[in-house]
Amino acid sequence: MTSLGGGADRRAWSELVSEIVDCRRCPRLVAHRERVARTKRASFLSWTYWGRPLPGFGDPRARLVIVGLAPAAHGGNRTGRIFTGDRSGDWLFRALHRVSFANQPTSVARDDGLALRDCYITAAVRCAPPGNRPTPREFMNCRPYLERELVLLRSAQVVVALGHVAMDVFLRAWSALGHDVPRPRPAFRHGATARLPEITLIASYHPSRRNTSTGRLTEPMFDAVFRTARSILDGMP
Repeated sequence: MTSLGGGADRRAWSELVSEIVDCRRCPRLVAHRERVARTKRASFLSWTYWGRPLPGFGDPRARLVIVGLAPAAHGGNRTGRIFTGDRSGDWLFRALHRVSFANQPTSVARDDGLALRDCYITAAVRCAPPGNRPTPREFMNCRPYLERELVLLRSAQVVVALGHVAMDVFLRAWSALGHDVPRPRPAFRHGATARLPEITLIASYHPSRRNTSTGRLTEPMFDAVFRTARSILDGMP
């Protein structure tokens, strides 16, 4: 994470990060993330895996907030930073770099020099789940962390949800914080925008291997999402 700001916000961010990293609320997730960290993947045997929950990453004064699903077992769970060290992260940071939300197009380790500008990345669930499928209880256990981040992200104007599940979790958290959510809720469709009273929500397919290898999501499609976010923040129609 970049500068946390000052005073009460700095303390609040630091406390939140500590609570997330130390969290053991979900026994199934704890067992899985720690087992993966012990056994490792053959290509990463030299790594000391992070093996803990992941806090968000980026600019606490960001106007753009990105909500993903959960860390990858050999990506964030290995490197200790969200969307770092896996193919989904490769797609995300290339796209962010092309519209100047990131200072570089790669994200391979916590100390690789990556910095986000006016952008913050978080997730619906903070531990790598078996089969990339968190349970309803695990989503519920993690949602308070997202809610607290959203309270602290006071400058947020655009939210990009990566996948329909992330979009649903965000809308539940947004509503729980007392914000108005349209009824019926916005339907998930890649590239669709929904103007909520306080923010603009943009839906995107998740850059998972399943979506990118099948062509369901292409780089031009993904780039268009972040060009839209940039245009909104720059005050363009």
